[in-house]
Amino acid sequence: MSSLRLWFSSLATHNTLSCSLRRSLFLVPPHRLNNTLSNSSRNLCCYCGKPIKQNGFFPVASDLQSSSSLPKDSPFSGLEDALVSYLFGKKRATDIAHMVWKHVVQKGDTVIDATCGNGFDTLAMLNLVADDSHDGYVYALDIQKDALDNTSLLLEESLNSNEKQHVKLFNICHSKMESVVPRNALVRLVAFNLGYLPGGVKEIITRAETTLLALEAAKRILMPGGLISIVVYVGHPGGREELEAVESFAARLCVENWICCKLRYVKPALCSNTNFLMPKIM
Repeated sequence: MSSLRLWFSSLATHNTLSCSLRRSLFLVPPHRLNNTLSNSSRNLCCYCGKPIKQNGFFPVASDLQSSSSLPKDSPFSGLEDALVSYLFGKKRATDIAHMVWKHVVQKGDTVIDATCGNGFDTLAMLNLVADDSHDGYVYALDIQKDALDNTSLLLEESLNSNEKQHVKLFNICHSKMESVVPRNALVRLVAFNLGYLPGGVKEIITRAETTLLALEAAKRILMPGGLISIVVYVGHPGGREELEAVESFAARLCVENWICCKLRYVKPALCSNTNFLMPKIM
């Protein structure tokens, strides 16, 4: 575990300071490194966030560097076990994304599920933002009516009438998110799960052109300290092109305002998704 902490610390610190956002970051136990260098990857995990500088430093790097053992009150406390599980195929990219969200999203926040699919991400977001103040909202979007129907059914089965009021469903393309989110809303999280609807028609997919427009919209409305979370499925026609579009978007982000992290498997059997995290600094 200490080896993983060391690797996680060095990756986070390097990624914070690096001027190259095209660099692939690999979370691999050191003793397995020689067995994992391959170009056959189908899985990638990236996140872009906008953390807030404190005294000239990024809190992510300072928290991770402060000790080989993370303190209990660290915002990354508890992620080590999850990352180990992810490395060995016991957790999915979406599971890791959900755990990262918990360290960013607060009660009463406004968040966006840009591709709600079957509703599992929407439900996870609602559990993070809903409280008695009725200020927290999840804006869930999908271009497929079947996806909205599936999400609505899941919410109907999982929530009471008061909780459902925190969710707004829209049958629109993710590139149109600015048309439904209030102009003065402080958006803490915009999440994408790109590919096709699980259990749906596989030929209906998210596409690079509109995904780039959606990412630009997310960049405009995200508050400082917020997060863009992207899971990209690359195992279908069009998936690789969409992945390249996301990487191109990340490469163009200003290093003064954004941190970008990409987690990537090199063993396709372990996972079929790529995960991006992009925090917004200022």
